[in-house]
Amino acid sequence: MSISEKIKTLHTELPTHVTLVAVSKTKPVADLQEAYDAGQRIFGENKIQEMTEKWEVLPKDISWHMIGHVQRNKVKYMAEFVDLIHGVDNFKLLREINKQAKKHDRIIKCLLQIKIAEEDSKFGMSAEDAATLLASDECKELENIAIVGLMGMATFTDDETQVKKEFKHLKNTFDSLQPKHTSLEIISMGMSGDYELAIATGSNMVRIGSSIFGSRNYTSAI
Repeated sequence: MSISEKIKTLHTELPTHVTLVAVSKTKPVADLQEAYDAGQRIFGENKIQEMTEKWEVLPKDISWHMIGHVQRNKVKYMAEFVDLIHGVDNFKLLREINKQAKKHDRIIKCLLQIKIAEEDSKFGMSAEDAATLLASDECKELENIAIVGLMGMATFTDDETQVKKEFKHLKNTFDSLQPKHTSLEIISMGMSGDYELAIATGSNMVRIGSSIFGSRNYTSAI
């Protein structure tokens, strides 16, 4: 199947309440253009420089999602155009996003990354830390960001029981926070290998890359 066919199939098969983020990191502009021509408008990248270079040449109605770990000193390079930042895991990063968004008179949407995996390599905050951050006066003073949901990455394992348990933890965290923070709408979890399980567990935003674009070649990007 071509990229175009895969996009059209996913758009048909995914429930209407689930948003598809096409994870296009390391893929050439031509591949993104093919997905765009098939109707895809949301793309996820994990390196700010690569995302910026693609933003400069691709259609301007694309919604760009930053899905990788974000260094504070790089936020300024994407503040002009990024639509949603998935991996916000501390207040200092939120404050920097707010500062750079203000320079462009924008409000940048953010997801708090919750650590749901048992792997030490995964970033994220605890459910308790997220609750404390959302309730803080310092957070409420940030006028150029909007925290619109949560994101989590499950352990990379074939153990479906473990993955389901981790997804449930994110869904339960969302359910506990949302009544007090009604701006929370997005639960971003699930990738190419586990998105169906994620949707069944409550995800309404999935990040799918290799199932659309094929395996990645990390030696060449654009």
